[in-house]
Amino acid sequence: MFVLVLNAGSSSLKFNLFDMGKETSIAEGMAERIGLADGNLTFTFENDKHREALPLPTHREALNAIIERLKAVVLHDTPIHAVGHRVVHGGPKYGDSLIVTDEVLADIDTFAMYAPLHNPANALGIRVAREAFPDVPHVAVFDTAFHHNIPDHARTYGIPYELSQKYGIRRYGFHGSSHSYVAARTAILLCRPLRALKIVTCHIGNGTSICAVHNGRSVDTSMGMTPLQGVIMGTRCGTIDPSVVEMLMEYEHLDYNGITDLLNKKSGLLGISGVSSDFREIELAADAGNDRARLARDLLTYNVRQYIGAYATVLDGVDAITFTAGIGTHSTFVRAKVCSKLSFLGVKLDPEANEHGTGERIISTPDSRVVVTVVPTNEELMIARETVR
Repeated sequence: MFVLVLNAGSSSLKFNLFDMGKETSIAEGMAERIGLADGNLTFTFENDKHREALPLPTHREALNAIIERLKAVVLHDTPIHAVGHRVVHGGPKYGDSLIVTDEVLADIDTFAMYAPLHNPANALGIRVAREAFPDVPHVAVFDTAFHHNIPDHARTYGIPYELSQKYGIRRYGFHGSSHSYVAARTAILLCRPLRALKIVTCHIGNGTSICAVHNGRSVDTSMGMTPLQGVIMGTRCGTIDPSVVEMLMEYEHLDYNGITDLLNKKSGLLGISGVSSDFREIELAADAGNDRARLARDLLTYNVRQYIGAYATVLDGVDAITFTAGIGTHSTFVRAKVCSKLSFLGVKLDPEANEHGTGERIISTPDSRVVVTVVPTNEELMIARETVR
């Protein structure tokens, strides 16, 4: 069974084609800078990566270009059996993946009120794909679904209850496919059943979220109603005093769009370091003596530690801490810095294991009371699995 996974952004379309009989990726890539003059398409097949510049005026043309290349080297006469779509926000209604209908698509449009930077692009990608593949099922897989049943006391904000109910204002959480995947893989690494574990999963990348997983279920997570809350991120501010928003709007003469752009695209590691949103560049600058880069780096690791400590109390203990996503998987510094202040939990990091090795692995010492792991995430595979299910 061939499943095409799509992740549509405002100016990009990421794809991954899976053979679900083997659960292997056959081809993957991304169309970027859609609607701009310098569009390009990256296509990887059998470890052979190609990048070509071509005009991509709309998502429709981008998907057509992807389909042409898939047919040329992979599909031939073999049809795609289903299409899985990453959708950032399922709102208060959807706590599971489901086949896209006109009603579901309309709801995704409606829930753009919670994710205005993401849901409109996700919906556009679905519409284009339904036109291209009208005879196969399309499945929406929501980032928020894994966190849908977190307890009321963990998802309720301190505003008038009636307003929360009226507008669906609550903590929703994101990166659900990633947290679910790495928690399950951590259980396999530990040779223990997931239903018997307390795990803190740390998805640290350009977007960052921490999740408390109890018996395989999310019970709390750092992101909130939108992906803006929680740990400082590449360009997102993370949690701040709401009065900061009022002050900036007044003194910087910002309207709604201006403050939204500032908090989502100009803040975070980029805003603090003044260097980049790319953590690799921040690490280089910090090592070269850039004080602002050091501050950005320290704030990230401090925030992550804060949430791990908080979730240790939420879970009443921790069996494992798992690092994933771009920074969590690749930055030995971040893992070491985060774990350096977790000795009160009994965390003992193995410096050699932390510095070396690739793929899924344990990086704590044998006598560490909490097992620390690195698990590269695979959100696309989780979406493909949900599509088949």
